[in-house]
Amino acid sequence: MTMKPSSKSTDTDSPWVERILDLRSLLKKKSYFLFGPRQTGKTFLIRHSLTNARIYDLLDTSIYLSLSRDPGRIGQELTPEDSLVVIDEIQRLPHLLNEVHRLIETQGVRFLLTGSSARKLRRGGVNLLGGRARTKYMRPLTYKELGNRFDLHRAIERGLLPSIYFSDDARADLEAYAGLYLQQEIVAEGVTRNIPAFSRFLKAAAFCNGTIVNFTNVANDAQVARTTIYEYFEILKDTLVLHELPAWRKTKKRKPLASSKYYFFDVGVVSALQGRAFRPDTPEFGEAFETYLMHELKSYSDYVSGEPLSFWRSTTGFEVDFIIGEHTAIEVKAKNNVSQQDMRSLQALAEEKGLKRYLCVCLEPRARRVEGCLWFHSRSSWRHCGMASIPERRVTLHFPTWGREIDP
Repeated sequence: MTMKPSSKSTDTDSPWVERILDLRSLLKKKSYFLFGPRQTGKTFLIRHSLTNARIYDLLDTSIYLSLSRDPGRIGQELTPEDSLVVIDEIQRLPHLLNEVHRLIETQGVRFLLTGSSARKLRRGGVNLLGGRARTKYMRPLTYKELGNRFDLHRAIERGLLPSIYFSDDARADLEAYAGLYLQQEIVAEGVTRNIPAFSRFLKAAAFCNGTIVNFTNVANDAQVARTTIYEYFEILKDTLVLHELPAWRKTKKRKPLASSKYYFFDVGVVSALQGRAFRPDTPEFGEAFETYLMHELKSYSDYVSGEPLSFWRSTTGFEVDFIIGEHTAIEVKAKNNVSQQDMRSLQALAEEKGLKRYLCVCLEPRARRVEGCLWFHSRSSWRHCGMASIPERRVTLHFPTWGREIDP
């Protein structure tokens, strides 16, 4: 059985983009799980950075059948030169992890185990290697990775999946992506049998993007029971298509809500599922801008800082979009002119004096400070580097300029 780098990824049509994840450095001393939604560039990155690795692609039928019959073939085929092994789409054969465990222990082999879904691994009671492998996540492209190829309006229109961001027909590719997800993740893995109902749910869920979800309304739209909707949301989370943003509940003057919000992993996928484009100067563009910011913050958290993300909403209707750790609040406004009225929620949270920084990310042409606590990140900054670095008491705040972690 001959092993070679896989050619299954559609990312081969994309130009090479240097990713923040450095697989060679990560794998020097430890094995890793690498999870990420389809077409985020996992296979493309492996092919370019792990050229000497032995690769088993479980989407290759012959390899899948061979290893499903005899997992021990991996050990039999290893040579003394094989110190690094990649198993792509590991969720298709979870029982291979027993053989992986054995080879780590007996031969010191390092493994990179990739997948677009952690559902079967988490729910199947399989061997998760008992701490012998760490976990990383692969996200769509960030502005740091794109550099001078980043364009905010292009990112919101197309999303940041590599093959779609650079596509010559992004809308067609986005629509195909939704179908690919339904076919390969839902049908192939058998996580639900009622595909028409799940398809209706997926569109309804897309219109709930960035909101506190009314599960009863979604159940009515999908024509399924409310309990089934809870299960469907778990499917989206397990297949890495949806992020849950928990509520920050540490305010004292104003009672906070406890319900989470949910964001899809890519703004272009949201656009395709909703069946509409996000045009500037529309309410939909503001929602898309916020979803894009969520992606950047989540990527920064996963790749660099490790800090949790949350949001704040009071029972009286004040809401701040994002809170980083326990130190920074961020309000997002896709406006060229932000008024004091727009800042009421951020100012209300600042009155609690529980955080160090209160920021507004907007489209104004120049950065400014309001009442000593609010920073506005300028539109020109988006063109050049994504977000500005703004000095505050001789401390440079990187939000997130990727130069270093946000200083708490």
